[in-house]
Amino acid sequence: MTKENLKSQHTDKKFYNRKILTGSIIASFIASTPFLFYLYEYVPTTESWETIFGTYKSIQYGDANVAMWVLSMKVIPLILSLIWFFTCRHWWYHVLIIPITMFSFQCIGALNDDIIFMDEFHIIYLLPIMAFIFPSIYLIRAKMFSKINDADKTMEELEEEFMIKPKTLWGKISQYF
Repeated sequence: MTKENLKSQHTDKKFYNRKILTGSIIASFIASTPFLFYLYEYVPTTESWETIFGTYKSIQYGDANVAMWVLSMKVIPLILSLIWFFTCRHWWYHVLIIPITMFSFQCIGALNDDIIFMDEFHIIYLLPIMAFIFPSIYLIRAKMFSKINDADKTMEELEEEFMIKPKTLWGKISQYF
């Protein structure tokens, strides 16, 4: 074998090892979400809760334990949706921005003590995002079916063609801003 082939094998092995490590960390985190959800049980059932980050005072809920229960019901689906978004390989993954935005609004609402009717009008804030995402997905779909009729490509080849593949996590985040 030449030096170039050996170097290529070494970098390929490094790449696959990194992929396996990253996938293992993500899978372990997803598997641990039921345990993360039940962390609220370790929060005291008092109105004020002293933590290393500061004091949390539950005004609306009257109980820090209840407040953290509500927050965990919003944060866990948000985290799982974000993982799904950043690991999805389908052409339609941009649609996941809508539930991510919804869960984000719900997290903010759960922490905001001034809101009395949580989850009531958050759909109004989602409308501009939905108005942008739905037509975009429809246009991508229309392009795909137009190309299917014009050429002899399979759906997998078209999904691969329309997929945006940044190399890094920061690249994937920055493509939306």
